[in-house]
Amino acid sequence: MIDKRVAGFIRYHMIRKIAKLTGCFLLFILVNSIQAQTNIASRLTDAAANIFYQPQKELPFFSKTRTGEADPVIEIDASQRFQTMDGFGFALTGGSALNLAKMSAQARKNILKDLFATGENHIGTSYLRISIGASDLDERPFSYNDLAPGETDTSLSRFDLGYDRKYLLPVLKEIVQINSSIKIMASPWSPPVWMKTNHDTRGGSLLPEYYAAYARYFVKYIRAMKQQGITIDAVTVQNEPLHPGNNPSLLMTADEQLRFVRDYLGPVFRKEKIATKIILYDHNADRPDYPVYILNDTTARKFIDGSAFHLYAGKIEALSKVHEAHPDKNLYFTEQWVGAPGNYAGDIAWHVETLVIGAPRNWCKTVIEWNLASDPQYQPHTDRGGCTQCLGAITIDKDSVKRNPAYYIIAHAAKWVRPGSVRIASAMPDGLPNVAFTTTSGKTVLIVINTSTGKKPFSVKYKGKFMQASLAKGAVATYTW
Repeated sequence: MIDKRVAGFIRYHMIRKIAKLTGCFLLFILVNSIQAQTNIASRLTDAAANIFYQPQKELPFFSKTRTGEADPVIEIDASQRFQTMDGFGFALTGGSALNLAKMSAQARKNILKDLFATGENHIGTSYLRISIGASDLDERPFSYNDLAPGETDTSLSRFDLGYDRKYLLPVLKEIVQINSSIKIMASPWSPPVWMKTNHDTRGGSLLPEYYAAYARYFVKYIRAMKQQGITIDAVTVQNEPLHPGNNPSLLMTADEQLRFVRDYLGPVFRKEKIATKIILYDHNADRPDYPVYILNDTTARKFIDGSAFHLYAGKIEALSKVHEAHPDKNLYFTEQWVGAPGNYAGDIAWHVETLVIGAPRNWCKTVIEWNLASDPQYQPHTDRGGCTQCLGAITIDKDSVKRNPAYYIIAHAAKWVRPGSVRIASAMPDGLPNVAFTTTSGKTVLIVINTSTGKKPFSVKYKGKFMQASLAKGAVATYTW
């Protein structure tokens, strides 16, 4: 069956050719007018009405007339261009991979295609964050250089991807087969324990005598993943460096991260010709001073691509302060959880307004939800600080899949705002937070949420013309044309 857009394209060019051949000027004008009136597609989530990411009846294209003269206007200015987007996605934790790996091959194939393919019925996840070694959503803590107590291995001769060969790598390879261009960020929760002051997976600091070995550990990891067919686009230096309470975790002050990046990690990446980006901080928005302090160092900043943030503390607007201090460095939003059991209306509304809209409007190139998959008991997780209430974007129960708030949160952006899309200017009337993009294929995407107390009609102004729409309280829409 021919796609209706393809059929329309063929019909248009056939009529246009006839018009030229017959010299029918009026027919030529008519067909060009028809071509200009391409309708606007939309997807809607209205949790109160039990509508989740559903296609809606196409809206008429922009016209010179505006019917709702008193309605608020979202005016889009495509001439004002901001950051280029890398993508929207999830953290593929070791636990997420384990839950996926336990499914039958066909069931796993189906859900991975739903998540990562870009066809009409798929959500097009375009970015993943994985852990270097274990995160707190693994069965147990581990590194790629675990030794007996008292042993060291500064040559890293015993480095091995080990446990990740069991679940994470096979699932990653399936994902890459579906979407070969997906970008992957990797973050460590802890170095090997023999490198740490407390010789424990939880807490402690990196011993200065092992800074050089740990920098080479990153190089070993990137190359080992490459040998498995996995390209690591970026690494963050440390997940949540000011929170040593997870298991695993590490305390790394701004001074320590500055020294590690400037004197060890940056230089060894340059020497070994590692193209993977180095990203700072990877923690809450209440401490924008942490990455700014490091970026102020003229030597360190040469090695750094940008900074990453979570939002368990602080405000999303703080990220713009980092951009203002260092506008040549990138920003990434890398983690936010949905707490179990999940609240579709509340979670979707907050995450869309604050992250899908708020993070790009404050210069972020990515929005990543934590985490991709859990089981009905929110397993697995580590002891002594593993997250016991982290709800996956999907819940996997044998071969059964339940789609949770984070699935729909990311779907509203990932499918339409493909990597390479550029954020453009859009007005922000009261009660209608929004963000707009232009894609590499020339389409415009507008994501809007109604945060007012009732149904809200509004107009979208684009190139001097208007489109009329309305959203129920709490509803989210993605419009594309």
